[in-house]
Amino acid sequence: MSDKKSIQDVDSPRTRATLAADLRALGLAPGMIVLVHSSLSAIGYVVGASVAVVQALLDVLTADGTLVMPTHTSENSEPSYWQHPPVPEAWWPIIRESLPAFDPAITPTRQMGRIVETFRTWPGVCRSDHPALSFAAWGRHAAFVTADHALEYSLGEQSPLARVYDLDGFVLLLGIGHGNNTSLHLGEYRACTSGDELQGAALLEDGRRVWKTYRDTDWNDDPFPAIGVAFDATGQTRTGKIGSAESRLFRQRAVVDFAQQWLAARRDAAEQP
Repeated sequence: MSDKKSIQDVDSPRTRATLAADLRALGLAPGMIVLVHSSLSAIGYVVGASVAVVQALLDVLTADGTLVMPTHTSENSEPSYWQHPPVPEAWWPIIRESLPAFDPAITPTRQMGRIVETFRTWPGVCRSDHPALSFAAWGRHAAFVTADHALEYSLGEQSPLARVYDLDGFVLLLGIGHGNNTSLHLGEYRACTSGDELQGAALLEDGRRVWKTYRDTDWNDDPFPAIGVAFDATGQTRTGKIGSAESRLFRQRAVVDFAQQWLAARRDAAEQP
């Protein structure tokens, strides 16, 4: 959304203070652990743009809380799978040989939005070291959430998603729907409803850049909107607006457990003769 349109679409600008008030009204509070997925354009015109949004989140959570965001780098992956856009097969070996190794300190996010990219470089933020599906965190439990992120099965039990689950944290969908709710992948992993694939990435190993292949789940987010509708219908989701952004706040454990059961039930029903 252009700045001109975002100005035209609101009666008054959103600010760090008004966004913090909206977050508190939705249920965010000091000391909470929250995994945020966000759309800056959905909020409307914000004085200070993504910087003000991150400031508002930190103002509400305080240093006793923990803010987590996905900082994924989808281009650091096996190029033969690329679809948005695909690349010629002749390019695949060149990409595998030449793609820079993932570095948590400097590798930018891809298609994660301005709020995430701003947060990635925020003072005090820790970032997990998965080359494709990293997460960043700030606050009391940041080191715990981002430590020991496994290369294989990257959104499973050795992932920041599972650490947020351990901490009984929350998910905030700020201007986006469940189709982008990454926590549902943990439910998918636990339901064992998706197969495996052989992935690859450029990373540093003993200080040397290497292209490494690894096993991962063939993640499938196609059912996520339907899972989200069913979960919201249970009454466990708080809804409201952050600026102009329709937003949802709920416990991560609740949605992960719900997704696991939802997917397993449909898998079992499909296997019935």
